[in-house]
Amino acid sequence: MNQYPLWKYLLIVAVVVTGLVYALPNLYGEDPAVQISPLRATVIDEEAQMRFVNTLRNARIDFTSVEKVDDKLFIRFADTSLQLKAKDALVEELGEDYVVALTLLPATPGWLAAIDANPMYLGLDLRGGVHFLMEVDMEAAVRQAEERYVSDIRAILRSEKIRYLSLARRDDGGIEVKFRNEADRDRADDLIAREFQGLERKNVDRNGGFFMRLNLADQELREIKKFAVQQNIITLRKRVNELGVAEPVIQQQGVNRIVVQLPGVQDPARAKEILGATATLEYRLVDETGSIEDALAGQVPVGSRLYRQRNGEPILLKKRVIVTGDQIIDASSGIDQQTGSPAVYVTLDSKGAKKMGDVTKNNIGKGMAVVFIENKPQTRIVDGKKVKTTRTIQEVINVATIRDHFSKRFQTTGLDSTEEARKLALLLRAGALAAPIEIVEERTVGPSLGQENISQGFRSVIIGFVLVLAFMAFWYRAFGLVANLALALNLVLIVAVLSMLQATLTLPGIAGIVLTVGMAVDANVLIFERIREELRNGNSPQASISAGYAKALSTIADANITTLIAAIVLYSFGTGPIKGFAVTLSIGILTSMFTAIMGTRAVVNLMYGGRKVGKLAI
Repeated sequence: MNQYPLWKYLLIVAVVVTGLVYALPNLYGEDPAVQISPLRATVIDEEAQMRFVNTLRNARIDFTSVEKVDDKLFIRFADTSLQLKAKDALVEELGEDYVVALTLLPATPGWLAAIDANPMYLGLDLRGGVHFLMEVDMEAAVRQAEERYVSDIRAILRSEKIRYLSLARRDDGGIEVKFRNEADRDRADDLIAREFQGLERKNVDRNGGFFMRLNLADQELREIKKFAVQQNIITLRKRVNELGVAEPVIQQQGVNRIVVQLPGVQDPARAKEILGATATLEYRLVDETGSIEDALAGQVPVGSRLYRQRNGEPILLKKRVIVTGDQIIDASSGIDQQTGSPAVYVTLDSKGAKKMGDVTKNNIGKGMAVVFIENKPQTRIVDGKKVKTTRTIQEVINVATIRDHFSKRFQTTGLDSTEEARKLALLLRAGALAAPIEIVEERTVGPSLGQENISQGFRSVIIGFVLVLAFMAFWYRAFGLVANLALALNLVLIVAVLSMLQATLTLPGIAGIVLTVGMAVDANVLIFERIREELRNGNSPQASISAGYAKALSTIADANITTLIAAIVLYSFGTGPIKGFAVTLSIGILTSMFTAIMGTRAVVNLMYGGRKVGKLAI
């Protein structure tokens, strides 16, 4: 009586061993390290790697290891003082070709890393990281919307054969169209009223000319600004996912601001570069009839615009944009099979594919250019004050002759390096920002505050754990010691599951673990009290053990299921900190069911099963 079949013992041993192995990486801590990331047109090859190593050796800075992961190089050090010295030496040597940043790397042994046994992630409140407060440029969002309206109105007027003299966005906002006569203006007025309901129209006669002024309606303005924030949040979240940051916090604050928290990121320069980048592409036809010399002299042909290629050569392109970056739904980097140069493979949405298909079908044999656009924030000192501006870089990276009709998928070449191709593909895949953003506040949360929180949380777990152990050992004697063993195993399993899921532990998560420590023995209390009751009723020790576990099971299951439902609701409707609490609570409930019921029963069976027992130490 009270014996498990062999397979149950083997299952318990397997779970315990697995839990111990996957919880083990959390004991090794982290090593201070320096992360070296290449900037545009640079790569980290073996020659560059030797240059970094020699720089440290010449500065007499000892390091423990050098690791290359993807396109980044990580150099580990024994302590933070060497890490700081190494960063200063590398920055001085490498200049602006690379980004050198401080980071922390798990000190997990190789044999554990080989089986994907990694430590759990720690949240911003524990590990430290980067906190950004970003402001969306609403004026730019409105300006971009007006420019889109200009392009759409121009296209529809041409399709309806309504002649106009000029159509442009006004410097003070709004759009103005000049017509030859009142009849054309009236036709356009009816057409625009029908097709563009978000625009308010006003006809003006000035200096013998027939003008129409168009302004965004108040509702349209609100929708544009709301969309700009929401779209930027989506784009930032995609970019953070591409960076591989675990459990980031990205949420709206106020009307035009976005909060971004990146736990564990010790490289704010790289994070700023990716999050704030507005790199995108535009595809335009080449103006093959206009004169470059006249354009350089200031006489740019109507409907065209002067650009510069990367080699500095001028080129005339049509003003009309075929497709833009916001119509790209997927992008991946690779190598062009014919030329061997870096390339980005682009996939367009249905609208963009149709426009590209129409243009390429009707312009075979003509040139098409790819314009690379990037907005870079700058800070200048004007009259002793800092003034933030944005510098827009527009350069033609590729000019090719349209040889065949294509639409949805094609490739773009002309990039300087595979790194630039990867970066551009990342930004295009994540989507273009609906409007430029500016980082108005930046905070780097250091590990000292996080370490204090970890220490306090760890102390709270230990104190609660010891008090529960003492109570159980005093009240239930040998059975209490069995429950304590299960409770210790429960803590190990919680850490192991968090590590295997690569979940993020936060302060509320530690609170969930502390609560689980107290709740985990509830099942054993119910079982042990039921065993006591059976003994008082005169049942034998073996029968009392069997009845205690069997009869308490339904009560234990009901209590834990209701708590688990509450935890699921918290996770579904709660925000970041509440979700962290719900995750650890849910995991704790499930692991405690295993350890408190199956685990303790196995130990009790080994102690008392299969033999005659006169008295139970309970």
